[in-house]
Amino acid sequence: MPNRLFRLFVALAVGFGASASALAQQKFEIKVAEFVGAQHFMTKWLVKWGEGLEKASNGRFVVKHFPGAQMGPVPVHYDLARDGRAEVSWFLHGATPGRVPLTELIQLPYLVGSAEIGTKVLNDAELRAKYLDPEHRGLKVLLLLTHQPGQIHTVTKPVRTADDLKGLRIRPASSTIREFVAALGGTPVGIPPNEQVEQMQKGTLDGTFIDYGGAGIAFKMGGVLKYTTEMYSYVSSFGVAMNPAFYSKLPADLRKIVDDSVKGVEKEVGEGWDALDGIGKKLIVEGGAEIIKLPPAEDARFRKIGDQVTEAKLKELEGKGLPARNVYAMMKSLSEKHAKTSRNFWNN
Repeated sequence: MPNRLFRLFVALAVGFGASASALAQQKFEIKVAEFVGAQHFMTKWLVKWGEGLEKASNGRFVVKHFPGAQMGPVPVHYDLARDGRAEVSWFLHGATPGRVPLTELIQLPYLVGSAEIGTKVLNDAELRAKYLDPEHRGLKVLLLLTHQPGQIHTVTKPVRTADDLKGLRIRPASSTIREFVAALGGTPVGIPPNEQVEQMQKGTLDGTFIDYGGAGIAFKMGGVLKYTTEMYSYVSSFGVAMNPAFYSKLPADLRKIVDDSVKGVEKEVGEGWDALDGIGKKLIVEGGAEIIKLPPAEDARFRKIGDQVTEAKLKELEGKGLPARNVYAMMKSLSEKHAKTSRNFWNN
């Protein structure tokens, strides 16, 4: 090989090696948007998750957290990750109703009995690949999850029967639960979650549909609520997603670290949410609220109305050409399967 050609070959090899070495040492900052405070379980879990990314990447990932909706109000969190203002965002599906209608089916009344069950259902590989991930347009979905089932909490009158809801102004947790409130005879009132306490104190809101964790911990309703009717009737769903352009530009080994970081975490995340139930309930009781247990006949009435709401929603979405009934049947089958090996509040 002529000396000149040999020197060129050596130079190219050195240059390629230096480039590969630089890529291997390149740091990637991940801004994580979280819409609740730093003390909330999910924010803490995401901090732990970020620390795992940093450790597994030997510091090539640098994760920064923005809790308490620092990067924007709850409804924009989906778009924070979609347009790259945040590399990762945790978002609430109920804040952007209708955007992912098949995923939102998990919120239908009495479909899942715990966060552990709901989170396992939503992360079923076939369900996600075929139906749920594709409708999260513009996002690289990392994890889907639910909170533990919620109750009716009121400040003006107790709800001991389905008839007691008639005329009450109730904030629903989602558009799906809005239909449930209306079917029960209540008046759904749509307000941001951080305004619930103020509106109940003012008397312009009679109550709210929310889980114990949200009521007692996240929104500190202890001392405001007078009655809680335990139904464990619905869940809200959430997503954790990454900006797809950011994910695509990562070296293959870092993409694998991201993928591996959310494998098999459903039980851990679900149990964490379910554990909030007892803590939140304790705070509500300490605030003076009366806990109302529905007798079997009334529980059956609520469930029958829930079935009617479910059927109406499935017909509505089928009318739009969506495979809602297939997805719901799959979710229900998965829920029944995971209920055998998971905590289920319906058995309390």
